[in-house]
Amino acid sequence: MPRNTRAIKKTDLRAQKPWLRKVATFKYPIESIAKRKRFLIVCEGQTEELYFKSFPVLTADIKLIHQGASKSALVACIPEYLKDEEYDEVWCVFDMDYKAGTNGQYDDFDNAIQLTIKSGYKCAYSNDAFELWFVLHYQFLDQRQLRTFFFTTLNKYWNLNYEKNGKKRTFALSIYKRLLDDLNSDQEAAIQNAKNYMKVKLTKFIIYKILLRQSIYW
Repeated sequence: MPRNTRAIKKTDLRAQKPWLRKVATFKYPIESIAKRKRFLIVCEGQTEELYFKSFPVLTADIKLIHQGASKSALVACIPEYLKDEEYDEVWCVFDMDYKAGTNGQYDDFDNAIQLTIKSGYKCAYSNDAFELWFVLHYQFLDQRQLRTFFFTTLNKYWNLNYEKNGKKRTFALSIYKRLLDDLNSDQEAAIQNAKNYMKVKLTKFIIYKILLRQSIYW
């Protein structure tokens, strides 16, 4: 009967036998796989919720909520969704939604933005409607427009009646793919257009503040 031994044959050592090669140590998967980020996106309208739901996101966990409230009321409801869940980022999405003859709507819009930032959330807002983002895929805008302008512009680019069909659930779910497949649409251009639009608005705001200050001294 062969005897157990720990001796290594010199011939095996010289031949680099497979069983003598050092086995590499590996970490457990839990140590090597990056943690998936978790996002909470609270939207004012159904169009925004369904548009974001159609994104092909594979590397993060996203919870979308269509609250129905607007501006400051939308921001105020977010803590309810944070009681039992933790998220890496919380986003609040809302529009200006200008309504003629409504008092305090501009203050509410500005307060909602400030409240979002103060609460530590991310803020995505549009003036006047979320459809601004769709239009920016096709052209740059340097002035504030009402939603009727966005609807008419999308009618031209998409050859349809957006005001009639744009708010339907099935259509809203198809918007991301529609923009992606349209050769005239450009998501990178939309992002840059949005950044430039913000710069124009900020410049106009600073000029307004300077003129207002000067009028006080005059």
